[in-house]
Amino acid sequence: MRPTQVRLGEMPGRKPYPQNEWWGSHGVTHQKGIIQYSLSPVRQRACKNMIQNYIFNGYRRLSAQFAYWIVPVAIGFGTYTWAKRYDTYINSKEAHVAGHAHS
Repeated sequence: MRPTQVRLGEMPGRKPYPQNEWWGSHGVTHQKGIIQYSLSPVRQRACKNMIQNYIFNGYRRLSAQFAYWIVPVAIGFGTYTWAKRYDTYINSKEAHVAGHAHS
């Protein structure tokens, strides 16, 4: 098996324009007809309509998840209100008279 021959002086791979050197070489003729367009970062509006899109899209996404979070919230709120009422009763005079007070 023959070892790979070292290539010096040029980038590996196929040259895009065989008549010229690799991009960036100073001895080449300038390419004609190559146009590159870009948009200035100042003109890109990343936050355009952000609030309006959040109101409509956020409402749609939250309403789709309503069934998944309302059940745990209802169970937690029910447990909280029951515990507050029970604690109020246990610490009241009525519970002490009835013999239900904690020891």
